[in-house]
Amino acid sequence: MIVIVDLLLMLINLTCSILNAVVQTFLRPRLKSIDGELCLITGAGGALGRLFALEFAKEGARLVLWDCNGPANEHTAELARGLGAQVHTHTVDVSERRSIYETADRVRAEVGEVTILVNNAGVVAGRRLLDCPDELLERTLLVNCHALFWMTKAFLPHMKAKNHGHIVTVASALGLFSTACDYCASKFGAVGFHESLTHELLAEGADGVKTTLVCPYIVDTGMFAGCEISLIPPLEPLYTVQQSMKAILAEQQMICIPRLMYIPVLTRHGGNLRGRGSTVMRRHQENMNDWASRIFGLPTASPMGSCSFFPANASCENAV
Repeated sequence: MIVIVDLLLMLINLTCSILNAVVQTFLRPRLKSIDGELCLITGAGGALGRLFALEFAKEGARLVLWDCNGPANEHTAELARGLGAQVHTHTVDVSERRSIYETADRVRAEVGEVTILVNNAGVVAGRRLLDCPDELLERTLLVNCHALFWMTKAFLPHMKAKNHGHIVTVASALGLFSTACDYCASKFGAVGFHESLTHELLAEGADGVKTTLVCPYIVDTGMFAGCEISLIPPLEPLYTVQQSMKAILAEQQMICIPRLMYIPVLTRHGGNLRGRGSTVMRRHQENMNDWASRIFGLPTASPMGSCSFFPANASCENAV
C-alpha cells in the first residue's frame, strides 16, 4: 500500500513540476522598476533590515534607513553606499510616536517624499505571559503593531495624493497562529492592520498605492535564541529577503515563507509524530502539502511546526 501511495505521489510531484514550469515560463509576473524611488526601511540595523536595504540598493532605490541602534544603522548605510546607493540615516525609536512624526518631517524636508515604506522593525520579549514585565509586553506591541499606524499615517498622504507608492509590512507567520503571547499578538495585529489598510485603499480607489504583507516563519537572525522549534528549522535571512523582494517587485499582496499548505491533523499538538509509520505519513504529508504551491506558486495557509519560548535574546528593532 505504501509503495502504491509513493508511486502516486511521485506522479503528482512530476505533474506539478511540469505545470509549475509552464506557469513560470508563460505566467511569470512582471517585476516593476524601482530605480530612483525613495525607500524607507525601519529596523535597518538588524539582520533582515540590512538585507532589505542591500536588495533595494541593487534595484537602484534611494534609501532612508531608520533604527534605534545608530552604529548598526550606519554600518548598513556603508554597505548600501558601496553598491552605489544614495543613503540617509536617522536614529529613531519607532515605539515613540512623536519621534516618528518629527523624523518623518525631516525626511520630507531634507530628502523628499517616501514612495516605498518597508515597516520591518520588530522586537520580541520571548517570555511567558506571567513571567514577562509589563514594560516588555508594551514595547512589543508598540514596535510591532502601533508603529505601523504612525509610520503609515506619516507617509501615506503623499502616496495617495499621487496615487503612487508601496507599503510593505513585515509581519510573521507567527501572527497567523499562536505560540507566544506578546509576539504573536503583536504580529496578529500587524496582519490585521495591513489587511484593513489594503481594503481601505481599494475602497478609496487608490489602486496605485500597492501593499505587500510578508509573513515568514521564524528567521535565523538571533532574535529567537532560546526558542525550541520542531519539524521546520529557522529560515535563512537572505533567502527570506530574496523571496520577499520578488513578491514586492511583482506587487504581490501577500507572501508566506515557506510557501506551504498543511493537513491539520498532522500539525495538531505541534505535529510531533513518532515511529516509522509516522515518518512515512509525514513524508507523504510534506509531498501533498507542496503540490498545490508548486502549481500556483502562491502562499497557502500557515507553516507547520510548533515552538515554545524561553527567555530570548531580544534586541531593539531586530527584524523577524
